[in-house]
Amino acid sequence: MAEAIKKLYRSRSNRMLAGVCGGIAEYFAMDPTMVRIALVLLSLLGLSGVIFYILAVLIIPIEPEGKK
Repeated sequence: MAEAIKKLYRSRSNRMLAGVCGGIAEYFAMDPTMVRIALVLLSLLGLSGVIFYILAVLIIPIEPEGKK
């Protein structure tokens, strides 16, 4: 039987700012706190974590209303 195709969305339910980290965590079945910590570390190390987050907000669509 064919598996459902997973799609990356910004989370509606697991969000702090725009739901990017929550959506990434849901997509990879991870703890959202770990994704947030990784983003903060990337930002502090100068690896453009903030730019990545802003681009992700603009590119990744928000989760549809009825999903979940």
